[in-house]
Parts: sequence; structure tokens; C-alpha cells
Amino acid sequence: MTASPTRRNADACASVIRARKAFTLVELLVVIAIVGVLVGLLLPAVQFAREAARQTTCRNHLKQIGLAIHAYHGTHRALPVGCVDSRVVSRSLRSKNYAWSALLLPFIEQQPLHESIDFGIPFDHANNADAASKQLAIYLCPTVTPQYSVRGPTHYGGLYGETLVDPANDDGLFLYNRRLAFRDCGDGLSHTMAVSEDVIGPHGEWINGNNIFVQSHGINDETAWIFDNEIRSLHPAGAMALFIDGSVHIVNESLDRKLLGAMITRNGHEVLEQGDL
Repeated sequence: MTASPTRRNADACASVIRARKAFTLVELLVVIAIVGVLVGLLLPAVQFAREAARQTTCRNHLKQIGLAIHAYHGTHRALPVGCVDSRVVSRSLRSKNYAWSALLLPFIEQQPLHESIDFGIPFDHANNADAASKQLAIYLCPTVTPQYSVRGPTHYGGLYGETLVDPANDDGLFLYNRRLAFRDCGDGLSHTMAVSEDVIGPHGEWINGNNIFVQSHGINDETAWIFDNEIRSLHPAGAMALFIDGSVHIVNESLDRKLLGAMITRNGHEVLEQGDL
């Protein structure tokens, strides 16, 4: 018995459908190309979102450091000394050389760690090795890839001064063997930078008093000597900085050097405008 034309057509359509279950090579290549384009469009957005989150964390860390500095000042009526019993001044390895960031420990909820340090001996004495090795998240920028260090690292340095405005380099807020107070900041608390990112230079340890430095170049300046502490950051186009009023700003690396120097000096009598940052 011969099948009807309708039945033959239906069988033919079914055969075509069964034959079309797999992609052709051309179709597969088109799909791969579309997926590649979508990934190319989405990846920068994902990376941007992640970096924005890291910047927020970095900003919060500096904000907490600012609150700790204010709490320290409220208790001691002064800022922490930049470097206590400095080796730079004494030229002796017997000097204790403790950093401002070590003095802040009780004010960043690290009282037990503070009590475990023997401040009567040098920071790098063997008896302080265990305490000095502790890594503290508040002193780290999350954009920086973690690296092994004998002592706990810090990505933030105190500003001893600058040589961008004039040759006097001790015009910042964190000095050797000398404590300052808010009253010494004649330029105004909101106009004076106190702490900034310093993620590549040496002496990046929260207990080591050599983590204060003189700014002599622009931000992220590639011509700056790599073995010198400078304001450096892995954030795109700028670096985070804490001003002594407690505010945190990302300072653009294209900022004029003279203006950067004016922001670092504590009593330079420079005139800064609201939109200079």
C-alpha cells in the first residue's frame, strides 16, 4: 500500500529535523566568537568592580588609621612620634627605631599585641620577632599581592616631609624623635597630608620606624629611585592619602608637584583651593 503524500512529507520533515540536531562547524565558530566578544566586554567591567571594591577597602583602612591617630591625640595630647629613637639620627643599630604605626596598636584594637612588644629593646631584637611578624589587615592595601616578609608588612607610610616646595625636608607631621600636635599644623588639618600609600619602597614594616619618608617626586613617578620611599600605589591613576583631619582622598598622579608638596607641609602657609584634590 502506497503512503499518502502527506505522510511522505511528514517523514521527510522528521528526517531533516533529526539530521539538524548537531551544530555545523560554521555555527559553532559563530557561537564561540559571540561568547568571546561577550567575555571581552564583561571582563573589564568585572575587573573594574573588583578594583573599586579594593579601593573602598583601602580607603576604609586609612580611615581607621585616621580615627586611631585622633584617639591617640585625644589620649596623649599629641600625635605619635614618627620614629622613636631613630637609627637615622643616631647611626646606631642599638637604637630602638619604633614606628608611629607600632605606637597606634592600642588604638586599632591590638592592645595584646602592643603589650607583647618590649619597647625597651630594638624593634628587630630576637625577643620581638614573634610580635613583629604579625600581619595586620588594617596596614595592608588589598590591591597589593601578598608577599612573604620576616616582619609584618605595611603599605602605608607616614610623611616626614617633602622637597617639592623647598629644600627643608622635615616639614611633615611624622618626625624623628619628636612629637607634634594638631596645634602645630598651621596650614589646617584638612589641608595637610599625614599618611599615604607606599607599596613598593623599602622599610614597609609596621613596626619599623623607617616607614616615614620624604616625598621628592610626583605620585607614582617612574623616575623615582626604586629603593627610596615615595608615594606609590597600584590603584589606577593615583594613590590613597589620609589627611590629618581624618579624611581620605585618592590623589591623582597628575597632580602638580608644587601642589602635592603644599599638601604635605604642615606649616608652609600655602593657599589651597577646595577643588585642588
